[in-house]
Amino acid sequence: MSAANKPAWCLSLARLSLLLLLMVLAQVAAAAEITGRVVGITDGDTLIVLGALQQQTKVRLAEIDAPEAHQPYGARAKRTLSDLAFGKSVRIVEQGTDRYGRTIGHVYAGSVDVNAEMIRQGAAWVYRQYNRDASLLHIEQEAREARRGLWALPEAQRTPPWEWRAAERGGQSHAATPFSAPAASGPAAGGFTCDAKRYCREMTNCAEARFYLSQCGLSRLDGDGDGIPCERLCR
Repeated sequence: MSAANKPAWCLSLARLSLLLLLMVLAQVAAAAEITGRVVGITDGDTLIVLGALQQQTKVRLAEIDAPEAHQPYGARAKRTLSDLAFGKSVRIVEQGTDRYGRTIGHVYAGSVDVNAEMIRQGAAWVYRQYNRDASLLHIEQEAREARRGLWALPEAQRTPPWEWRAAERGGQSHAATPFSAPAASGPAAGGFTCDAKRYCREMTNCAEARFYLSQCGLSRLDGDGDGIPCERLCR
């Protein structure tokens, strides 16, 4: 039966089906990207984006891994990401969601590929386990040869973040730890001191957990590296 001979209701149904299909495809395409303004920097590879509907999305930069907060260059990496993205309008091309509920994606601030730029400036490593882009390895090699960012550190201090976290989870000492917990010379603000406490179960509240993370160098309290210690206490 030709289209001219088909009943009008049949043609209408076909048009409706096509329209619904196009709407679904448009929604899928829209869901693959997020746009908004960066309103927070958690660490060197995680930021917070405020969308058009005032919703906040925590974004973990795909394919890179920045030094943890208490690693050598950890604070510098966070500042680098802040310089590149904080307060700017960005576009995030999504790659999925991680086990902590963060959106994984590539972040673009105008024409700048923020993920690649973090590698180029020596503020992050290529995350070997999740890398899909071979060009990032070349960018990292260039940064290494130019001794930019963390690559200017002594070799013994350049522990890949994933190895650092594994050592923390296993309770192992790091081969090269360039910091030490401050001496417990007296109570700090809030009455906390750096004493023998080592685990979240020993913390009385979130304030104490944050003190141990920021002042005592007890990075094991922040197992996922998002800057929030003992999440059962601080969520």
